Amino acid sequence: MRIAVTGAFGYSGRYITKHLLAAGHEVITLTNSMHRPNPFGQQVAAFPFHFEQPQKLRDSLRGVKALINTYWVRFDHRLFTHEQAVANTKILFAAAKQAGVQRIVHLSITNPDSASDLPYFRGKAELESYLKNLGVSYCILRPAVLFGREDVLINNIAWSLRHLPVFAVFGSGDYRLQPIYVDDLAQSAALKAQGLSNEIIEAIGPETFTYRELVAKIGSALGVRRLVISVSPGPGYWGCRLIGLFLGDIVITREEIRGLMENRLFVDAPPLGTTKLTEWIEQHKDTLGRHYTSEMARRVDRYAEYRAN
Repeated sequence: MRIAVTGAFGYSGRYITKHLLAAGHEVITLTNSMHRPNPFGQQVAAFPFHFEQPQKLRDSLRGVKALINTYWVRFDHRLFTHEQAVANTKILFAAAKQAGVQRIVHLSITNPDSASDLPYFRGKAELESYLKNLGVSYCILRPAVLFGREDVLINNIAWSLRHLPVFAVFGSGDYRLQPIYVDDLAQSAALKAQGLSNEIIEAIGPETFTYRELVAKIGSALGVRRLVISVSPGPGYWGCRLIGLFLGDIVITREEIRGLMENRLFVDAPPLGTTKLTEWIEQHKDTLGRHYTSEMARRVDRYAEYRAN
């Protein structure tokens, strides 16, 4: 099959592309980062998104049988917003249908909610609804937190434990997360591109942690002892804001703190992934958290390759 993957030079898109190529598929990518190094060479042709010119986007998708969409933004910023990401994704889906794409695999989020005032979860819900009514076969995968060598969250928790004298959790820290290994998610996305039935799958890993437990597991694996304290969301946010100013990054937003504390990264469902985060951390403890991974640097620098932690 000829399959299009958004963001094949990035994080999850790169893993998905590896699985598709290994299975013998022809792969193209749609990207905002045309100048990043292409890790696949001539195996994968790259095309700009052309959201502002849907005809060019349709032309890029001619002959494609399935589209795997990873495109999204983590938070609102003056350079990009959730509202813009929703509008762009709708343009992408409509162009795919008009180009004759028969199947769309879309990466969403656990607990999308059209009634939420959190733009991440509301935007994801809006896109799920749009895709369901598009008239194209679909599979919606709902991951919570991804982990892998190019990860941001798990790596930066480890970085904080290595470099800061104390680690603060928001409130009690008893809200839960179900991290899934990026390669497990990628393998499923690649397989679902060949499916026919409409599906919604909770793409969670085999282990569930409270946030406080997750921090303790990472610290234990690294052999780092740090005092873990509880702080209220307001002061916790401003503390992260100060660290972010020093690092030139947005460590976490108020909306992300609320999403965590509202347990939106937990669902009562069987796991999709099989790789345990605890075992993965043990395997990568020597490199995990040695360097801080900046979300903003990845967004602004469209030339550099994603660095493995």
